[in-house]
Amino acid sequence: METTKGGFSEAGLRRVRDVLARHVDSGRIPGLVALIGRGDETHVEALGTMRHDGGAPMRRDTIFRMASTSKPVAVAAAMILLDECRIRLDDPVDTWLPELADRQVLKRVDGPLDETVPARRPITVRDVLTSTFGLGMDLTSLGTPIMNAVFEQGLTPNLPVPMPEPDDWIRRLGTLPLMHQPGERWQYHISNDLLGVLVARVSGRSYEAFLRERLFEPLGMKDTGFHVPADRIHRLPPLYAPDPATGEFHVWDEAEGGRHSAPPAFQSGGGGLNSTADDYHAYFRMLLNRGTHGTERILSRPAVELMTTNRLTPEQQAARHKLATDNVHISFGQGQHGGWGFGMAVRTYRGDYAPVGQFGWDGGSGTSTYADPVNGLTGILLTQTGTSVPAPAHLFHDFWTTLYQALED
Repeated sequence: METTKGGFSEAGLRRVRDVLARHVDSGRIPGLVALIGRGDETHVEALGTMRHDGGAPMRRDTIFRMASTSKPVAVAAAMILLDECRIRLDDPVDTWLPELADRQVLKRVDGPLDETVPARRPITVRDVLTSTFGLGMDLTSLGTPIMNAVFEQGLTPNLPVPMPEPDDWIRRLGTLPLMHQPGERWQYHISNDLLGVLVARVSGRSYEAFLRERLFEPLGMKDTGFHVPADRIHRLPPLYAPDPATGEFHVWDEAEGGRHSAPPAFQSGGGGLNSTADDYHAYFRMLLNRGTHGTERILSRPAVELMTTNRLTPEQQAARHKLATDNVHISFGQGQHGGWGFGMAVRTYRGDYAPVGQFGWDGGSGTSTYADPVNGLTGILLTQTGTSVPAPAHLFHDFWTTLYQALED
């Protein structure tokens, strides 16, 4: 009989390593750190190098730009405030974010910005948590006046200019009409950044200070934050955005002197965190433990259940499903989950090897982070290769495909 290790077969773990090594050996993924955890067993692979042309080897404590995998972690701050009754799901956000009072909504998503109708109701905390408050990064609406305005105002990351500080950011957001009525439609990303502003206003602290005190320090997430201090910057690789046509490695962000080398003006819950495989494992394991870490409770069990189960109505879900299935070329097949909780995807149908109930998300910087309560499983895959090319997404798929075959029970 095959030997098992903590619910993984030895042969299965070898196959996971072989598949990861194949991607690194292909020359398209310079390096990676992969962690799989089940119960008290943790298995880590660190393969390849920090730079595409060699350099220091990847290590278990290498720090990565988490990009959109920031979303499932950063949302926990709002859950702490919900647990403490400092915000309520159906409170209008106007109380703390007066810039978003009295919204106007476009008559047509692709119409002029001044052809609007009044919002039927205020934006609520629930709308922001479920990414349905009315504005988002809509890849099906690129080139429309509203999406052009979102980019022109500097409201999204990855533009040549950094995002402005939070008060200015929300003031700019408040000058735009909504694309959809509050609560009507799921839309990506902007709500996650808005949540950080809300947490800071409610708590009276910076978003990062609140996260550090209430989440990162209790969980021992010592390498997680919105920038990498100088004494650790050597552990951050450059981020590459390979040329989609040629595959040539272009440096999108250097470590020293780059976007993550100093505290940013805007602490982005949608995409700004840096972290390590072990830090993220601590967070997702806390969620699998229904909110506890050792003897300490970080989140209530109902808060974890709310975050990690589908919160979208069938109508809201239709838009998200359309994005995943009709724009498969943009995401290279990512996003086939069905549902969305708070800050993360939730599988509502069996679209691949992962079961219904798995939750987490992927990042455009080449990161993939999920937990699976059915199997008590956490998987974290971190690279420095951006998803301007399919290689990181293909790596994600192969990681999860082999990881699920390694389960023995």
